[in-house]
Amino acid sequence: MTDIIQRGLYYEEFEVGVRYLHRPGRTATEADNVLFTTLTMNTQALHLDAAFADTQEFGQRLMNSMWTLSTMVGASVAQLTQGTLVAQLGLGDIAFPHPLFAGDTLYTESTITEKRLSSSRPGQGICTIAHIGRNQNDLIVAKATRTALVHCLPKETTDAV
Repeated sequence: MTDIIQRGLYYEEFEVGVRYLHRPGRTATEADNVLFTTLTMNTQALHLDAAFADTQEFGQRLMNSMWTLSTMVGASVAQLTQGTLVAQLGLGDIAFPHPLFAGDTLYTESTITEKRLSSSRPGQGICTIAHIGRNQNDLIVAKATRTALVHCLPKETTDAV
């Protein structure tokens, strides 16, 4: 019997232009919103106060955008960086073009946009990943670019090829 451990991709396995569709999606709940918002000490009434939010532009509470961002990046981990990530180097180009509400389902896709070997860390490479989050109606609710430092294939693996 062979044991296979689920892992992300090593640097050599990342291919620029490849798009990954991360499934299943994640349905956002009111509990997610209240818990995340209070854990992060965010007192924004648009997330916590239903009566107030009902009087605002969207007529209901909004999911905390940082929950959306965190969940979107988290959805990519098993497929892309589980066990191969050295460090997350940065996030940028973050945008939330449409709100996410409790009851919506977040679907995430990731496209590899750049990669290069690290000049200062032998055996590691830098990959840039563009994440897009969509709701169940295919509306884009979040975008972000993530830069990740990942391990190269272990030497014993590359020697065997």
